[in-house]
Parts: sequence; C-alpha cells; structure tokens
Amino acid sequence: MTDATASNPALPRQPYRSSLVSGRKTVRFTFAPDVAERRLIAAALDLIDLPEFTYKGELSPAGRADVVLRADLSALVVQPCSVTLAPVRSRLADTTERRYAQEFAESSADELEIPDEDIEALPEVIDVAAVAIEALALALPLYPRARGAEFTEAAFAAPGVTPLKSEDLKPFAGLAALASKLKKPEEPEA
Repeated sequence: MTDATASNPALPRQPYRSSLVSGRKTVRFTFAPDVAERRLIAAALDLIDLPEFTYKGELSPAGRADVVLRADLSALVVQPCSVTLAPVRSRLADTTERRYAQEFAESSADELEIPDEDIEALPEVIDVAAVAIEALALALPLYPRARGAEFTEAAFAAPGVTPLKSEDLKPFAGLAALASKLKKPEEPEA
C-alpha cells in the first residue's frame, strides 16, 4: 500500500487475491475511477484536478508461485505551477512492471544494493488501485510550469537597507579579479 493510500483509507481499492493468479492464468484488469474517486485521488496527491485516469493491464503468473503486474497508465492532470500557482495541464502516459515473489528475502542494511528489477514480496492481496495511484504519483511532473512563467530574482530587506542580490551571494566572484592581479608580473620600481 502506498503512503497516499495508507494515510487515506477512503481512496478507491481494486483488490485481487494473488492465489487466483500465481501458477494459474492471467487476470486482466482496468482501473478507471469515477469522478468522485478521481477527486479523492486528486486531493491525496495535491492536484487541482484529475479529469482522466485509466490504469489498464494484467496480473500474470511467473513460475510456480510468483506474479508479474504489467500495466499502462494514462492520465490528464492539473497541477499548480511551481512559479505562479496557475493551473498547469499535463497529459501523462507511463508503463509499470512489478514482480511479486513468494520467496522474497529482504536485504539487510549491510547488503543494501539497488536491485536489477522491481521485486516485492508476494502479498495475499494485490491492490491494483493502490499501485495505480502510486504510479500516477511517480509520473507527475515535479515542477510544473505555466507557459511564460519564469523565476525572477526576489529582493527582500528592511526599510532603508539595500537588499542583497544573487550576485552578492556568490562567495568566489571576487576571486577571479584577485587571481588575474596575482598572475601579472610586478613591475620594478623606478
């Protein structure tokens, strides 16, 4: 379960028992939340709106007891601009693949390394909605920007005090002039 779904039990769910899939046949699914469910997801992910969201894929057996989830995400999201807070619309498309292993061993802190693929312990129930919401959260643009929005320099100071500028905060800016002075040979005094 993702952080968003764990902290908000009202989020939609679409559970599948892993025992129905492992070692048997592929289960196809479509997670397409209705308007009310999309509003809950949008609120959980701090979105302005989530007009479209579909997560379509399959749970397939892998070997005797493992399960592989493959799905395609398609969404239209509206986020606040990271500069102006104006609404920014983004069309998202992403593919998810996760492997759930029945004999999964957690790495100890001493052996921590990045795995070659996404492998998790096989849960009793795979909540496709929770995986879809997590995939959506990971696909969101980190710093959406409205057309024409640019960062400008902000200057703050108490009345009567000259505000600092970005140039003033560069500690090594004056070293270039000093270095060029040191490179010039000294002229003999006459």
